[in-house]
Amino acid sequence: MKHIITGGNGFLGTELAKRLLAKGEQVLIIDIEKTEESPIYPDAEFIHMDIRFREGWKRIDIDKDDIIYHFAAKLLMPILPRKERTEYFWSHLYDGTEVLLEHLEKNTECRKIVYYTTDMVYGHTVFHPRKEDHPREPVGPYGEAKYKSELLCEDYRKRGFNITIFRPRLIIGEGRLGILESLFKLVDRNLPVPMIGNGKNFYQFVSVGDCAESCIKAVEKGCPNEEYHVGSPNPPTVRELLTSLINEANSKSILIPTWAPAVKFTLDLLDRAGIPLMDPEQYLIADETCVLDVSKSKEELGWESTEGDTEMLIEAYRSYRRMLEEKKTSLPKRDSQFA
Repeated sequence: MKHIITGGNGFLGTELAKRLLAKGEQVLIIDIEKTEESPIYPDAEFIHMDIRFREGWKRIDIDKDDIIYHFAAKLLMPILPRKERTEYFWSHLYDGTEVLLEHLEKNTECRKIVYYTTDMVYGHTVFHPRKEDHPREPVGPYGEAKYKSELLCEDYRKRGFNITIFRPRLIIGEGRLGILESLFKLVDRNLPVPMIGNGKNFYQFVSVGDCAESCIKAVEKGCPNEEYHVGSPNPPTVRELLTSLINEANSKSILIPTWAPAVKFTLDLLDRAGIPLMDPEQYLIADETCVLDVSKSKEELGWESTEGDTEMLIEAYRSYRRMLEEKKTSLPKRDSQFA
């Protein structure tokens, strides 16, 4: 049995591959990039391929008992111009999934897939906490493409596939910053940290290690045809999270509450003017409590989060600081005549 990971050179794929390799499993990575210094190579086999193109799949030997972990995607960072987003995300998120499923159905007997989508398929919070049957009404092209790819998977389930769908909260861990980098820079420079709203809404993370473990749990259960949430069980408020970060950094930054409607209006104007500061799918729900109920994952898969939100954020910050220090030490020394 092989473990085939699309987008496997990325953040989650690398973490899952490390855990599978440690168990002595055979791992095949499919990606458009290869990080040569990654610890998963050369133990993991690598195939350079864009999953959206059907011809590439003909090169891959996929057996009946193999497991597909579908992580190939494009993220909200860096922020794209408004007019490019729909085609960009649809191509990478929906088309890639469609090509994968079509190939498996027509050319293989492999029917087990673990698919990581996003909680952005929900859009605004209707019920709190959000359970897996929460209404799916995405507010942007990223969430919309993921939502439609979920519907595609639901259709293939009726055709004999076992597809486990995971919807995570914000995945963080060493080596991945995304939108957090801007926050860390403000804190390091002792600058005010504006919040969208008053910061009393709750915010939830999930660690990349816990996400990888959820995949392993799903495979152990035979890849149930179900949707599952992954996230921390008791998230703090935004204000509590940011205060902990500022304290950890010994920063003089202060938190600035804002009137959310005005901030969202301003960010939308900037976005329409071609000067995006945040993606709309981020700022439109930034003052809402978007907490996932993870009880189904615990009850049916035996999965539980092992890290708290504050600890995850602080470790992400420490990782960021280590990265900066490593960059400093790796810079070549200047010749003394120019010092």
